[in-house]
Amino acid sequence: MIQKNERRSYASDLSDSQWAVIEPLFPRAGNRSKWEKRELVNAVLYFVDNGCKWRNLSHDFPPYTTVANFYYAAIRSGLWEKIRAALVERVRTDAGRNAGPSYAIIDSQSVKTTSAAEERGIDGGKKQKGRKRHIVVDTMGNLLAVVVHATNIHDTKAGIWAAKKAFETYPSIQRFCADAGYRKTFERDVSSELGLGVDISACIKSVWEVLPKRWIVERSL
Repeated sequence: MIQKNERRSYASDLSDSQWAVIEPLFPRAGNRSKWEKRELVNAVLYFVDNGCKWRNLSHDFPPYTTVANFYYAAIRSGLWEKIRAALVERVRTDAGRNAGPSYAIIDSQSVKTTSAAEERGIDGGKKQKGRKRHIVVDTMGNLLAVVVHATNIHDTKAGIWAAKKAFETYPSIQRFCADAGYRKTFERDVSSELGLGVDISACIKSVWEVLPKRWIVERSL
């Protein structure tokens, strides 16, 4: 196995203590890769942190094709979701809270995209063409679920996808919090499909007003 070379570290690199937390989550049986898993993860973190193309990955990492294959294989196997869930549990328990959240906050954000793809549309309200990322967080701001879809799908319809994904991982959730854009359809779907209630935040009356709990998901976005 090729070990981590004697390169200068990047700001996105995992520390020894951080790697010690997630290392046990990586499968060991049948591992034939000649590259250290830690260095592959460091390469993925560098890629995400810098927003570069795979081909522009720094040359002191493993070959970009190897890193990309590792990244997509981890998506298919659910490894990233497993790591995320473990970290959420770790952060919550370290803060003296229950491992599983009981209250979840949902919101979305539209982002522009340049490439033509099936999951792409126009957000009529924000006049933006691209995709929308729906996230669900706990009251600490920890990410519980993410769903990406075309921007032309309204929050009231797409919100249930993110809510269901979060509830599947965290059945401890008892209620959701959402803004006024999620009224009616989302409330009905959460009630009928998950048996849970939704707290709808009141409309902002002032540009300086901070809504209870809502600022947490806004900060996460």
